[in-house]
Amino acid sequence: MAIDWPYARTLLCVESLRGTKTTSGRPERRYYLSSLELQERTPPAWGQLIRNHWAGVEIRNHWRKDACWGEDRTRSRNPNVVGVLALLRNALLALVADHLDDYKSMPALFEACQASPAFALRLIRSAL
Repeated sequence: MAIDWPYARTLLCVESLRGTKTTSGRPERRYYLSSLELQERTPPAWGQLIRNHWAGVEIRNHWRKDACWGEDRTRSRNPNVVGVLALLRNALLALVADHLDDYKSMPALFEACQASPAFALRLIRSAL
């Protein structure tokens, strides 16, 4: 099968059961594309690589968007509104990433923006 990803070497399919304490799980499949050769990892190592990737995504992105911008408190069910807010949050993450080294944490950077609207405007203009 030909795909338009020149560095793709391996397609993995992970099957798992997804259930709750009161229901038996239903099978679920997830697919992963990698630039590594299949033989470069053992099955447990592939599983650990996938878990580490998603843990990193959760820590780097979701936690920041939720803790700092209240993403999980969004009540809109309108897909356009939710999509635009997600894009704005991602853009803000990219924007503040360059300035986090100057502050100990993202909340400290936000406090600096609140204390100085001129600083916040300079931050926004730096992205242009």
